[in-house]
Amino acid sequence: METAYILVNCDLGAEVEIIKEFMKMPEVKEVRGTYGVYDVFVKLQGDTREIIEEIVTNKIRKTSKVRSTITLTPILAQGGR
Repeated sequence: METAYILVNCDLGAEVEIIKEFMKMPEVKEVRGTYGVYDVFVKLQGDTREIIEEIVTNKIRKTSKVRSTITLTPILAQGGR
């Protein structure tokens, strides 16, 4: 199972609309509005890295009113939970 965390900037006031769109994607395991530099936090999980790349490139980044994204991939060897 592959995991990625996405930080999203969106049009002002579009957070709730975008969160609802993301919640329709089965690979989205968590999505939250956030304060600060980024507007929305997304946790993605998929069977392969290619699936994650497909979701980020062709669904999340192409969602209406999304301005930009930052994709973070965890370093599993460094532990944590």
